[in-house]
Formats: sequence, C-alpha cells, structure tokens
Amino acid sequence: MTSPDAPFLQTLCSLRWLATAGQAATILVATWVLGLPLPQVPLWAGVAVLALFNTYAQLRVHGTDTAPVTAFGHILVDVTVLTWMVGWSGGITNPFGSLFLILIALAALALPARWTLAVAAACLIGYCVSAAFGLPLPAGGYFAPDVLQQWGVVANFLISVTVVLAFSTRLAIALRQREHELSLLRERFARNEGIVALATHAASVAHELNTPLATMTLLADDIAEQNQSTDVREDVETLRELLVQCRERVLALAAPASPDAPGRGPSTALQVLEQWRLVRPTITLSRNPDAPLTRPLDAGVGHLLMVLLNNAAEAGEQVGRAEVELSLRIEGDDLVGEVRDFGPGFDTRKAVLPGTLFSSSKSEGMGVGLALSHATIERLHGEMWMRPAQGAGSRVGFRIPLVPREETP
Repeated sequence: MTSPDAPFLQTLCSLRWLATAGQAATILVATWVLGLPLPQVPLWAGVAVLALFNTYAQLRVHGTDTAPVTAFGHILVDVTVLTWMVGWSGGITNPFGSLFLILIALAALALPARWTLAVAAACLIGYCVSAAFGLPLPAGGYFAPDVLQQWGVVANFLISVTVVLAFSTRLAIALRQREHELSLLRERFARNEGIVALATHAASVAHELNTPLATMTLLADDIAEQNQSTDVREDVETLRELLVQCRERVLALAAPASPDAPGRGPSTALQVLEQWRLVRPTITLSRNPDAPLTRPLDAGVGHLLMVLLNNAAEAGEQVGRAEVELSLRIEGDDLVGEVRDFGPGFDTRKAVLPGTLFSSSKSEGMGVGLALSHATIERLHGEMWMRPAQGAGSRVGFRIPLVPREETP
C-alpha cells in the first residue's frame, strides 16, 4: 500500500520530467534559435543530474513509506539543480529565477508548515546564491537583451501556469479520493458500532429466551404423545423442528465467542437450504443442478444466503408468485451466488443496497439483514450487486473468495 505522501512524490516526479524536458528544450532554443553562447557542459550536466535523480526517485516512490523529510529532500534536490541552472545562465537577470516560487507553492500545498518554511528558506538561499555567484548572460545572439527578457518572462509565466495547474489538479483528485474513503470508513464505523451493540443486546436476550424455548419444545413433545391424530402430530413435529432450530440459534447468540457453539461452525449451502425450506415451505425454489451444496462455507455466508432467499420470497409473495431462483457456482477461487425473485422489481435510478442498520424498505422489516450481509461481504473481501431481472423481479448476487485473502498493509 502506498503511503499518504506517495501521490505528492509521484506528482513531483511527473513535474520533474517536465522540468527536465523544459530545461533541455530551453538550452537548445537559446543556443540554436536565439544564438546565445551558453556554457553547454555545466547546463547539460544539470539536466543529466536531474534526469538521473528522477529515475531513481520513481523507482523508490512505489511501495515505500515516506515522511515529510523525504519530500523535503526531493524538493531540496530540485532547488539545488535550479540554482545551478540559473547560475550558469544569467543569474539574477534570468527570468526563470522566479521558478523558485513554484517549489515554495508546491511545498505549501502538500507539506506541514515547518517543512514549508524549510523549503522557502532553501529557495531563498538558492536564489541569493544564483544572484551572487551567477554568470551574466554572454554577449551576442540574434535578439536584443530587452526582447529576450520579455520573451523569457512570457515563457516563465506559461511554465508556471502549466506546473501549478497540473499539480493542483492531481492534488485535488487525490484529496477528493481520500475524502470519499474517509466518508466510507465513517459509515462503516457507525454501522459496525450498531452491529456490536445489536450483538450485545442479542446475547442478553438469548439468555432470556433459552428457557422458554426449551419449555415450548417439551410441551410440543407432550402434545405429540397425547394426540393420536396424524395431521396434528405432523404439525407438532414441524413446530418442534422450528423450535429446535430457534433454540440452536439462541444458543449461538448466547455464546458468540465459542467456535464449538451450535451454529457457529462452518455450514453448507445444503444445510442452509434445508433450514430455509422449513421456514418457507410454500415457496418454490429452483437452483442450478451443479451447485456446490456440500462445500463448507463461512457462517456469515450462510446468513447472507438465508437473508437473500427470505427477501426474494417476500418480494414474490407481494405479487402472488411464490418462486425463487438460486444460482451457486465456483469460479476459480471465488464462490459466486445470485438469487432471483419474481417480485415488483425496483427503480434502477433508486436501487441501492442498504449498508446501514435499521434502514429497511419493508414496512415490517428491521433493516438488519442486508446491513449484516454487507458487513460479511466486507469482512470476506467480496462484492455484492443488485440488477433487474429479465421479465420481472430482480437479481441480487455476491462474489466471495473461498480462500481468505491477506489484508493489504
């Protein structure tokens, strides 16, 4: 991962290449077009040093952490080379001496105040050195000195505008990207705080619900034994299975830190579908025949699949089509799933997958399911999408790596 200062150093490298090309072009124009007898060896040596340093800098910028002192060192090299070039090409009479101001402006936009002051001091020293020890422009040339001065001021102005515009644009883009990332982090932090509070409350409620659920299970057993009706016994058996499932979920909430707790270990898509069919017996489910139903999945993936199936079932029931289509497949090292409903669909201009808690489009929804699903997707470094289905309904899918990916440092 690149450091926060990397965009600034990359911009400096880009501008330094422009400066190298501009210095080379200026030497050629001044020598061959304007006819000025400039000292070629010192000037071309300065261009070569700047090009070599920039090559080294570009190789070092990527993948290394930098500090303001490093950025100051980069600018100090630019100040030194600029002092050398101005000193050998007219000294204080060279209109390009005002380029020292651009280096100060770049530092002021990207470095802390004390390092900006250090850059300003270095530029002041460089300007004074070039003025005190710089060689005057040699006599000769095809144009009068005042004409050369005017054209030099114009060229310096154009160069300054180009450099400031290029740097400001790149810096503004980097700042907007960082603000966007910070906004996303704030939203995730607020959501995760809500999830932690919800988990704490759920663990407390789980302890309270455990005893009533156990009692209800015993009562269901007693009713099944005392009643001889086959239909009633089947209904009671279904009720008992639902109670057992609820009790396992409650026990998992009551012991969230224990990997051996019921419902905490890896599950399979087949187990998730069996539980879902028990809760939604009236919904017709169709799936692809090659779905990897027996492959162990993260518990969060099972929850995600359950949420998507429930949402699809509710959407279909709204329009009287109790159907759900499920597609599960493995692509490389990723598990790709998609759930299609036959509901009323959605407005593509307003379709947003909610990533915050307690925000639901359903009148009786708690707004928890998809928010937890988003948290699972982010934790597993996956992605999630929502698209309109052909004909009617919508398709909500996800892609999750089966092999855990390492965090980028």
